[in-house]
Amino acid sequence: MKERKLTTWIARFLDTLESEKGYSPHTRRAYGHDLDQFAACLAGGGPSRKGRRSCGRKSAEITVDAVDELAVRGYLALLHSVNSKATIARKLSAVRSFFEFLIKHGVLEKNPARGVATPRHKRPMPAFLSVDDVFRLLDNAPAGSWLKLRNRAMFETLYSTGIRVSELTGLNLEDVDKLNGLVKVRGKGNKQRLVPIGAKALERIELYRQAVGKSGKAGCQPGDALFLNNRFERISTRSVARILKDLAARIGLPVPVSPHALRHSFATHLLNGGADLRAVQKMLGHSSLSTTQRYTHVSIDRLMAVYDKAHPRS
Repeated sequence: MKERKLTTWIARFLDTLESEKGYSPHTRRAYGHDLDQFAACLAGGGPSRKGRRSCGRKSAEITVDAVDELAVRGYLALLHSVNSKATIARKLSAVRSFFEFLIKHGVLEKNPARGVATPRHKRPMPAFLSVDDVFRLLDNAPAGSWLKLRNRAMFETLYSTGIRVSELTGLNLEDVDKLNGLVKVRGKGNKQRLVPIGAKALERIELYRQAVGKSGKAGCQPGDALFLNNRFERISTRSVARILKDLAARIGLPVPVSPHALRHSFATHLLNGGADLRAVQKMLGHSSLSTTQRYTHVSIDRLMAVYDKAHPRS
């Protein structure tokens, strides 16, 4: 008979997120937090105001067979008192994914969370910068040391390609194809895609690599990181976000700036320039077109202008 303990299977599920699905350690921790909280609630606990509830002593006694749709609904009812609809939807998604994993491994035949409706919530519009603000940001990034040249190259690459900050920090030297103007990106779920990269970004990457090469400390072998920290190790996503935030504050940009804002700006500016929605979807690495369509709201003025000009009865 297969192991039936809920906590045992949660641990096995979390292990597969990195080894099989290629999820980041941050994503694994988020899944672990949500599923630990789920187990704790089933054991008679409840979510705290900050949602930080780990498995209680009784959680280890619960089996996967003890979880039915009613139990999942009870868990969501508890969450409603302290969490937003967006957070509840995320936590429910984690629970659904876990039980699909159990079905895949023949532990259960039915997903008790499948029939539970996801709370509807209004997704916030993506934050983005104007073209002028992006140019102001990129043109005012200081040069000089190899670290400053690295920053210029990183931010230019983010805006040129629209890749996620985790994808940027995951780039290796061989991923940049200067001849064809392409970057090989490893996205969510370890899926790979090719993304165009502009001449300006390639130029800044080359200047940065020349500068760091003079130090004699940076590697140049396949698998070596493209963007390095001051210890000549792969730079972290947090460091990229912090450096970008500091730069934006120093030049006085009026809006919050993050790596994700540059990604949103990339998509917005391409669509406003007339790019095909499907092409933008592929470049962003979105599995669903509906995710990319969130950016089309900023193009309404342009679409209305086209309509007024072209439609015979406008």
